[in-house]
Amino acid sequence: MDPHSAAPGTPDPDAIEFVRFCYRRRRVGWPELYDEMCAVAGRSLFRGYDAEDLAGLGIGFSLFDMPALSVLASRVVSEELALRRPVTVTITAEVAAVTNLRTVQDTTVIPRPVSAESATIDHEDRPFDVPIHLALAPSGA
Repeated sequence: MDPHSAAPGTPDPDAIEFVRFCYRRRRVGWPELYDEMCAVAGRSLFRGYDAEDLAGLGIGFSLFDMPALSVLASRVVSEELALRRPVTVTITAEVAAVTNLRTVQDTTVIPRPVSAESATIDHEDRPFDVPIHLALAPSGA
């Protein structure tokens, strides 16, 4: 069977963790990530595994193994980038609590000022109590 046409099986979880380990050491793309993987394997920095141990997990560094390794690396890098994407935080107030606010011309909220002498306000002295709920929204929303 031609190794180029062979369908890659499910990679070993340790192989995925090896690529993830190398990517987290140097957040670079292919082919720089390949160089990092070779360096890590050469020094046995990942769980003491050398290149021979990694070959048993399906991580090969030969020219014939490179296509499968680049696919695995691409998968791991895209997963890592997805974890680092920014999220948007949306702050909303409950509608029932908003009715208790004092307003001017029904548009501007005027909280009671706090004096410099009294920085703390008792719960009963607060002019309003609006619960705030944080919700994560996908970025770009």
